[in-house]
Amino acid sequence: MAGMSKAQIGGILARQGILIAFALFIIGFTLANEKFLSADNVLSVVRSSAILGVMALGVTFVVISGNLDLSVGSMMSFSTIVVLDLHDKVGPAIAIPLMFAMTIALGALIGFLVGYLKLNSLIVTLGMLSAIHGLTLTYSGGKNMDIVDKQGTWFSVFGQGTALGIPVPIIMFLLVAAFLGLVLARTPFGRKVYAVGGNGTAATFSGIPRARTVFYCYVISAACVATAGLIQASRSMGSQNTVGQGLELEVLAAVILGGASLLGGSGTIFKTLIGVLILGFIQNGLLLVGLQFYVQFVVTWVIIILAVWLDIAAKRGKFWSTIA
Repeated sequence: MAGMSKAQIGGILARQGILIAFALFIIGFTLANEKFLSADNVLSVVRSSAILGVMALGVTFVVISGNLDLSVGSMMSFSTIVVLDLHDKVGPAIAIPLMFAMTIALGALIGFLVGYLKLNSLIVTLGMLSAIHGLTLTYSGGKNMDIVDKQGTWFSVFGQGTALGIPVPIIMFLLVAAFLGLVLARTPFGRKVYAVGGNGTAATFSGIPRARTVFYCYVISAACVATAGLIQASRSMGSQNTVGQGLELEVLAAVILGGASLLGGSGTIFKTLIGVLILGFIQNGLLLVGLQFYVQFVVTWVIIILAVWLDIAAKRGKFWSTIA
């Protein structure tokens, strides 16, 4: 960096600062506990991050389109409870598509309110967070759900199964990431998402159906939440009706860590995947060095603030504004 100006160095740190911080975390955690980078621990972290990761992949579309989705935590609780309840009533082969249909319908409702009625996404999804939570409690009667015959069903394969030695949740996570990555980077719809998020007005005048694009972003997000709910239900074969509570902030943190801008128009599926792993390894490292699990909430908050600050700094080319 000898021949670089302070502004150039500041720009690089603003864009890559979180990766540098992650590298320092990795070095520190490895020195503190030699098990941190063991194969078993790495596989365990990726597996435990799969649920959060699948949700973050869908939210990436929403954020790139210039919107937010704070309802994903409550929606995941809803999908988990629904598929567990329907499993014993109609069997997994019917319960799974029914759950997907119901969850996607909720996403379509949000997409209609934000896309076609042009309501503020923060207000709509914040309201839906409470509404879906209430819907979940009403559906379950305030009770937790458990599968009665845990041994006589193939349903556990999604959360507990393995293929070629790799846990099925990791395979599902990577397959969803690969598919959505292609959709976002290689299809006309993906280009429309970037255009709408970058400049919605210009996109509209260019003939891009802005409302429809936003609508489908929320549908994709809901489909990813349903997939995460399926993995969660299959892994535990039972669930509390608040299992997804608070996950919306972790999902948003992972997406922002991956470089997606809250202003819209930028971000990739691959970087979101990296953001999910950064969050997962940092939380795992905190546990391995002996810190209590609730410290993760403080760290997640700090990471969100840091990521937003770096995002804004990257846009203006310096870490802080000279205007008071």
